[in-house]
Amino acid sequence: MITSKEIEDIVLELLRADPWQLVVPAKVYAELNRRAKCSGCVPNVVDIIVRVTESYQAQQAHQPAELVNLQSGLEKLKKQRSGVRRERRSTGHRAA
Repeated sequence: MITSKEIEDIVLELLRADPWQLVVPAKVYAELNRRAKCSGCVPNVVDIIVRVTESYQAQQAHQPAELVNLQSGLEKLKKQRSGVRRERRSTGHRAA
């Protein structure tokens, strides 16, 4: 029998390793060295994954001011790069 606490711990462990990964029931079962025989518990596992992932992402969220600074920083980099010639081609060169 797998407890919800075990599933929550596995999901958190996976998210800490890579917060951008998609956690699916198959990964959770693989980490627990178990498998879903009849798949009756899979909807419950999905609910736990969603709840834990949303909670984790909310805790990791940045303040809106930090996001604005990041965006303005990216715009500055884009402006700096726009004047650079690429591939040593002149600006009037057009590929056919």
